[in-house]
Amino acid sequence: MADPTVLYEAADSIATITLNRPDRLNAITKDLEDELFAAMQRAEQADDVRVIIFTGAGRGFCAGADLEALSWLAGVDWNTADETELRERLVAPRPCKGVAEGFQKTYSYFPAIDKPIIAAINGPAVGLGFVLSMYCDIRMAADSACFGTAFAARGLIAEHGLSWMLPRLVGLSNALDLLFSARIIDPHEAERMGLVSRVVPQEKLMDEVRAYARLLATTVSPRSLSVMKRQVYEAIFQDLGEAIETANTEMLASFHCEDFAEGVAHFLEKRPPRFTGK
Repeated sequence: MADPTVLYEAADSIATITLNRPDRLNAITKDLEDELFAAMQRAEQADDVRVIIFTGAGRGFCAGADLEALSWLAGVDWNTADETELRERLVAPRPCKGVAEGFQKTYSYFPAIDKPIIAAINGPAVGLGFVLSMYCDIRMAADSACFGTAFAARGLIAEHGLSWMLPRLVGLSNALDLLFSARIIDPHEAERMGLVSRVVPQEKLMDEVRAYARLLATTVSPRSLSVMKRQVYEAIFQDLGEAIETANTEMLASFHCEDFAEGVAHFLEKRPPRFTGK
C-alpha cells in the first residue's frame, strides 16, 4: 500500500497537516490535492482542534505541480480536446458551506476553513506551492525557505486566483515583480514584502510555529478566531459601511456567548482562560 501523500496529526488542540512526498519536494498530484482537502475538512470538523499548522515533509514545503504527473498534457490534441473535461480534471471544485464562491476552488478554500491556518514554510514554496502558501492565514518561514511564482518561466499565467490574492498581501508593484520575473526570492526579502510574518532558523521553525499555535489554542476564544477570520475575508468584498454593520451584528451576538462571559471572568479573576468556543 502506498504511503499517504498527506499526513494528519492532532494533539493539544492543534492539527498538523504535512505534505508527504519528500522525494519530490512535495510536488502536487491529483491524489495529494484530494488528500489535502480531506485533511483540512477533518481538522475543521474536529471539536478538539482549534488551530491548523500546514507544512511539508523533508527539505521542501512544496515545489509546485509534479510535472511528471502532468506529462499527459503534452499529448493532448488541442484541436479536438474537450475543454470542459480538461477543466474538470485540472481544477476540481472544493465545496464549502456559507462562503463566497471564490473560496470554493481547488486552492482557494483555505479561507473558508473556520480555524486559523499557519503555514510553516520549511523550504521551497514555488509555483502551486507558492499559491498554497498565499491562501494560508499566517506564514512563518525558515531561513532556508525560498519563494517563486514560476508561471511566466513555464509559459503560464497567474494561476488559481494569484492575481487577486498576491497584490492584497504584498502590494501591486511587488506582486507584478514576482509574477513577471518568476525570480526566486529568499525569506528575508519575502518578510520585507510582507509575504511572511516571521523568519526563523530552520532548526527552530516548528518550535516557533507550535508556540504561536499554542498561544492561539489556549489564550483566546476559538469562537472569536472563527468569526474574525470570516469577517476579514468577507470584508475584502465589502465597503467600510458593510464591514461596520457586520461587526455590529457579530458584536451583539458575542455578548450572548459563553466565551464572552469567560473572557471577562478570567480577566477579573486573574487566571488562565477556559474558553469553550461557545
